[in-house]
Amino acid sequence: MNGKVTTARTRLERGRSALGPALELVHTGRAPTRAVLTAELGVTRATAGAVAAELEALGLIRVDSRPGAAAGSQGRPSHRLSVDANGPVVLAAQVHSDGFRAALVGLGGRIVATSPGAVTVSADPAQVLGEVVDAGAALLAETGLRCVGAGLAVPSAVAEPEGTALNPLHLAWPAGAPVRDVFAERVRGAGIAGPAFTGNDVNLAALAEHRHGAGRGAAHLLCVATGHRGVGGALVLDGRLHTGSSGLALEVGHLTVNPEGRPCYCGSRGCLDVETDPLAFLTAAGRTPGPEGSLLQQARDLLRNEYTDTVVRSAAEEIVDRLGLGLAGLVNILNPDRIILGGLHRELLDADPERLRAVVTDRSLWGRSGGVPILPCTLDHNSLVGAAELAWQPVLDDPLAALAQA
Repeated sequence: MNGKVTTARTRLERGRSALGPALELVHTGRAPTRAVLTAELGVTRATAGAVAAELEALGLIRVDSRPGAAAGSQGRPSHRLSVDANGPVVLAAQVHSDGFRAALVGLGGRIVATSPGAVTVSADPAQVLGEVVDAGAALLAETGLRCVGAGLAVPSAVAEPEGTALNPLHLAWPAGAPVRDVFAERVRGAGIAGPAFTGNDVNLAALAEHRHGAGRGAAHLLCVATGHRGVGGALVLDGRLHTGSSGLALEVGHLTVNPEGRPCYCGSRGCLDVETDPLAFLTAAGRTPGPEGSLLQQARDLLRNEYTDTVVRSAAEEIVDRLGLGLAGLVNILNPDRIILGGLHRELLDADPERLRAVVTDRSLWGRSGGVPILPCTLDHNSLVGAAELAWQPVLDDPLAALAQA
């Protein structure tokens, strides 16, 4: 009798310890069926079934016990697993130089609802973060969904463990603004349940792309992106962000790609940050940024609508060549197995993929031996989805404990 009780307790504990890994597999799309879940977890079919049933009871996933069989297949198809479209959400927020946006994001990186967004950013971080949290709280009130946490993406390196924005160069915020504490305080003040997290926007974009987009399956993923202003980079190693000893790794925007180039905000010249961002492209094309729309959107429109213009094409080639120099240097240092590009860099890759790849191949040591795949990011609002990933992480780590606290 005691042996049976011990065996049952052991199975229960083993199943509960597998809840987090199982949820992450479904969340990232790596376990679409119970058969795959069983194999990935290395447990018995009965244990995998019990784990899936408990995650369904928690309102996190759905189990379809009677899926249709694929044409030509034999035998009974395995139960299909998917995230619960009616399950809890997290509040995701992003601040950038041209505004901010709030969204509700479910498991699977699914954006459930978004606020219209703002087009100006106050010089007072507390005011901005209060406004973006209020926008998120309004979405929660409208949808009636359960919230289990909040995440914020900011265009700055975020120092750990303090959670301070060290270099919000393209915002009028003071260096060292305590964004994590302010965001958490505003989230609590709005009555939003769950913990609050803050991270760099490109880091979070890379995390989102690795779990749900163009970076899936990469072991050493390098992401380089230019958003509304400036250039950022991130590295995901074996599924985890590489942030360095204090959160400041991969400040790729300050690689020099043109020693005689434009003055940079960091005090140097010709940095990737000022040589390959939307303002650099508009300037190289002889265009004065207009008052309407973000710099990123203006640069995208110019590239999409006037690429046949000789001056615009020449400007794009100039930006591509400098971006290629920066990427080649990073390939030599980091040896990634995949590079993904976001923001305007994605558009430049689409416009002339062979030119960029040729520059990287020619100037990188390892590029000469076959090349590193360079792909466009595929997720819309990937920094928002990445901010949500921060908030989902406690649930992925321990669903029972996280949901009990939220």
